[in-house]
Amino acid sequence: MKNHSQNGMNNSQSAEISNYVGKLLRDNFGKGPEGVYVSIGFTFITIYIRNFITPIERVLLEQKNLAYVEETRDLVMTTIIPEIKANIYRITGMEVMEFYYDWAMHNKSATFVCICSDQTQSNQALQSTFHGKEKMVDEIIHISSMAQKAPEEISAYMLNNRTYVFIRNGILVNIEKELIRDGFKENLKLAKRRLEKRYLHNNGHWEEYLNSKIIDIFVDWDFEIDKSIMLFITNPTK
Repeated sequence: MKNHSQNGMNNSQSAEISNYVGKLLRDNFGKGPEGVYVSIGFTFITIYIRNFITPIERVLLEQKNLAYVEETRDLVMTTIIPEIKANIYRITGMEVMEFYYDWAMHNKSATFVCICSDQTQSNQALQSTFHGKEKMVDEIIHISSMAQKAPEEISAYMLNNRTYVFIRNGILVNIEKELIRDGFKENLKLAKRRLEKRYLHNNGHWEEYLNSKIIDIFVDWDFEIDKSIMLFITNPTK
């Protein structure tokens, strides 16, 4: 399995997280990923996972059972997220306050995004300005409006030359909040994931705005705090 630090900083910590996550996925899913790419910067830790699919999942996907595969993976994640948080704290000393994840089954890829309470010791500054930011933000607000409502607040960062993160606060509508209270959190997540990613993947403007080839797009929500993360993985050598 390949491991890689995308930002060139904290190499030993990135490699240790990469090896740990690869083994954890292999132990819990029966097959590990081909590569785990870790970026550590400011309060963010992103873990990008390539070529991760089990033989059983491949069969289910061929039979158009995407929702079942995602639901099963989500179930496993609820049991291992506390362990991931504990080991990230052990390795980096950074306490994970928020944990997001998403699957791109068509690419056999996945991502974990950690927002920590403590800033990493990396001396690489977090970039809040980058090429195409304003157009990206406007487009994401538009998509949010179509899927639920415009976010009350949105922020955007370039974590490195391949990774862009967009944070939306205040996007849930009242009916969604009611569904969450009634215990339909997983159903809502599956539906929102499917709906928003349809808008995201059918949008032809991202590469033009960022002047990069888009490799993957991920999205996840923390319903308890009404917050969402979008992650764009790019190839900057378009």
